[in-house]
Amino acid sequence: MKSKATIFLIFFFVSNLLMAQDKIKWMSIEEAQTAMKSKPKKIIIDTYTDWCGWCKKMDATTFTDKKIVDYINANYYAVKFNAEQKEAIVFNGKTYKFVDNGGKGYHELANYLLQGRFSYPTTVYLDEKLALLTPVPGYLEPLQLDPILHYFGTGAYLNMDYAAFQKTYTK
Repeated sequence: MKSKATIFLIFFFVSNLLMAQDKIKWMSIEEAQTAMKSKPKKIIIDTYTDWCGWCKKMDATTFTDKKIVDYINANYYAVKFNAEQKEAIVFNGKTYKFVDNGGKGYHELANYLLQGRFSYPTTVYLDEKLALLTPVPGYLEPLQLDPILHYFGTGAYLNMDYAAFQKTYTK
């Protein structure tokens, strides 16, 4: 009986360990900024709201795809950012706050990252110096997100536009 319990416990811990590796290592923007000091990487920001159905779908499908998870974890710091959160955030030396706009509202950091175009979900890319590369609005399937991740992750954006990159990109 003890051996069955031991086998079950081993199976349980191993399966949990394997499952943990199949998830994106999400962090806050503050945690990403701290991590950048010792190991610079690009940042991908999933900008969402609690009421956004497409955001939830992207979490359940695109951000659980093994190829996407592995590439993001290897090449980016992944940040989840609620565009309507109330807490102030210090980003790149500046404090951004929530702006109450009659019931709802928005976060000043969302306004900066989305360049004033509030659309959810929006995936935002930052370089290793925290400079905004671009926001990409809308729900993205894994096959749509994958080339964008590689475009920024490989640094191809420095030498060619996205249309040219798409012609050379192989999955």
